Amino acid sequence: MKFGYFDDTNKEYVITSPKTPLPWINYLGSENFFSLISNTCGGYSFYKDAKLLRLTRYRYNNVPLDSNGHYYYIKDGDTIWNPGWMPSKTELDAYSCRHGMGYSVFKGTKNKLTAELTSFVPVGETCEVGKLSLTNESNETRNFSVFSYVEFCLWNAMDDMTNFQRNFSTGEVEIHGSALYHKTEYRERRNHYAVYAVNAPIAGFDTDRDSFLGAYGENSAPEVVVNGTSKNSVASGWAPIGSHHLEVSLAPGETKTYVFVLGYVENPVEEKWVGRAEDGVINRKRADELLSRFDTAEKADAALVKLKDYWNELLSHFTISSSEEKLDRMVNIWHQYQCMVTFNMSRSASYFESGIGRGMGFRDSCQDLLGFVHLIPDRARERILDIAATQFEDGSAYHQYQPLTKKGNSDIGSGFNDDPLWLIAGTAAYIKETGDYSILDEMTPYDSDASKATTFMEHLRRSFHYTMEHLGPHNLPLIGRADWNDCLNLNCFSTEPGESFQTFGPSEGPNAESVFIAGMFVRYGKDYAAICRHQGMTEEAELAEKAIAEMEKTVMDAGWDGEWYLRAYDHYKNKIGSKECEDGKIFIEPQGFCVMAEIGLEEGCCLKAMESVEKYLDTKYGIVLLQPPYHRYHVELGEISSYPPGYKENAGIFCHNNPWISIAETVIGRGNRAWQVYTRTCPAYIEDISEIHRTEPYVYSQMIAGKDAPNFGEAKNSWLTGTAAWTFLNVSQFILGIRPDYDGLTVDPCIPSKLDGFTAKRDFRGVSYHITVKNPNHVEKGVLSMIVDGQPVEGTTIPFSAEKKDVNVEVTMG
Repeated sequence: MKFGYFDDTNKEYVITSPKTPLPWINYLGSENFFSLISNTCGGYSFYKDAKLLRLTRYRYNNVPLDSNGHYYYIKDGDTIWNPGWMPSKTELDAYSCRHGMGYSVFKGTKNKLTAELTSFVPVGETCEVGKLSLTNESNETRNFSVFSYVEFCLWNAMDDMTNFQRNFSTGEVEIHGSALYHKTEYRERRNHYAVYAVNAPIAGFDTDRDSFLGAYGENSAPEVVVNGTSKNSVASGWAPIGSHHLEVSLAPGETKTYVFVLGYVENPVEEKWVGRAEDGVINRKRADELLSRFDTAEKADAALVKLKDYWNELLSHFTISSSEEKLDRMVNIWHQYQCMVTFNMSRSASYFESGIGRGMGFRDSCQDLLGFVHLIPDRARERILDIAATQFEDGSAYHQYQPLTKKGNSDIGSGFNDDPLWLIAGTAAYIKETGDYSILDEMTPYDSDASKATTFMEHLRRSFHYTMEHLGPHNLPLIGRADWNDCLNLNCFSTEPGESFQTFGPSEGPNAESVFIAGMFVRYGKDYAAICRHQGMTEEAELAEKAIAEMEKTVMDAGWDGEWYLRAYDHYKNKIGSKECEDGKIFIEPQGFCVMAEIGLEEGCCLKAMESVEKYLDTKYGIVLLQPPYHRYHVELGEISSYPPGYKENAGIFCHNNPWISIAETVIGRGNRAWQVYTRTCPAYIEDISEIHRTEPYVYSQMIAGKDAPNFGEAKNSWLTGTAAWTFLNVSQFILGIRPDYDGLTVDPCIPSKLDGFTAKRDFRGVSYHITVKNPNHVEKGVLSMIVDGQPVEGTTIPFSAEKKDVNVEVTMG
């Protein structure tokens, strides 16, 4: 069942019913100011950091669902309705929501009155613009009222929802004409505030929530809206809001447009004390400048055109055309769009992440690089250095850090032993894309302490050596607190029967080992060695290559279980992910990474592992993480068995690592199987089951309930997932086979045999490559010939030359 459709021409998903299974959201913003907005106008805004600089409130566990946002109420006689249906939930005569690239358009009609709201964050600005156009479709003059509404957050989102004894006495506002200023904390900090304004005279306003809603009122029917008259309330203490009242008169067929601006304003240090600072009156100079840039509909329209141009240019760097419409749609639009959102958000703020706890992930952000480095290489460079600056001197790292402060998140801590190797993975992707080795010479702090800085190359060396020097009883890498699977905590024990588990301290071990990290070490160790050789670090390269060879042998000796790769050994040297286990006999992660690393390729192990994945882990909705699920709680395994069978790490379908299997299939040349794995979780290919899947049909979710769950096929945790980067990497670099390498662009497709081929345009280091792939014999993999600008080229890599700006490439498979 569908609740909308794709509009590829406009790069939009059009939602035709407000009653989607879950709120279907979009992200507004591309730099510092962001808004989350659902298909019914729910959501919130923040500046840079969703925890520390939250502009508006959102209640994740609220009932009814998604009932706080940026709303516009229309009071037409006795009828009250909203363009996006919520929160009044008045049935509309017509409704649509168009989620586009950085903007959303809501159109509602009731009793021949049409309201169209376009919401977006302009490029280079710190505000959300809401352009509201009202049209009288009837033959009579219509007189009605419009009430806007936002509820301000008191900046620190965690403190805002917990520290009531203080916060119920701190709310402060100022009102100047049609601009409402939320200045709570300005008395204390004197440098930032929020403004909510409209570009027209207003009939009234409200800034106090209780006054607007009424005692025990609800935002579905605020007292002010029901009565049709604002109270001109001024919040003092208690909960500040922003609401404007517009009285509108429309002749038959007439349209009027209003521009609302919700902005964040930060005065420079030298200006923050300007004005009557002694009594907390704000300096409005910057706000006036901001509002003046959007004080007409024409200015708002121009800003929207600029935003669309920004996205069109960004998405033009990699485009394809094939006989598969859904493939083209995902590669050209939605894959890359989601990759950019994960660049901006990491895992910090979605409808499943509150924006409070996680911040930016070390592992997460390194993986996200794989999906967006070709789009914004300069910002990717900056992100890599930001990540590295949170690393510790021994090569380990904070697992997460706050985006505003760039400080490690001590609440989450460290000890995830896969983290260091992801820095090598992200750096290799950056250098392959850009050819920029100068990043290796950048002086980079440890633990965000500038006094402790070395070259970035030294950070990579310590990352590699951290794994190399932390090996367990089988000479496999120690898992630490966990590896990629945060819930597989194998250094756990119970002091007494019935007691909860504790972790081993350093003096007691820990000895648990990870075959998955071993696969990472081999795969990304090869990149580390290649970078060392380029830098003239021959001795280090040889040391790395020797360690990699030894690790490959170790995996074959201690990590191969006969038909698949083991997952790990726990602290007591018990096998995890083995045919010897009662539950959890086979895990997806080592099968993907050990095959990607080509461990045991010549011995036939890679093919056997992929056959085992298909036999034991495959389902119609994707590949589950493990089988059989854990049917009881295992203290010695940590959190993984705390989930019911079929959910999350306990045999759920983790979309994030399905691409690992698809990539692994391309390693052994099985294009049909790689394609099957790709399409089973790809949003465009499963749009028809939206009533089962429930999350947005245009972006990936982190998890889908596995075959052992009652709700098999139901997705959760949409948008912010490493799935975005990995699926784009899979389809673009391994299925389509167009991937950057140190010496040039490689074209080595592994496609389903049904495809005749495809064409692609790929920008790479300032050169546009126009690629035609032909598959006359309908093979799955293999390059018979490559012609570059009319000349045959041996192999699959196009030697890079910056002299040409356009290169024509013809590849024939066979």
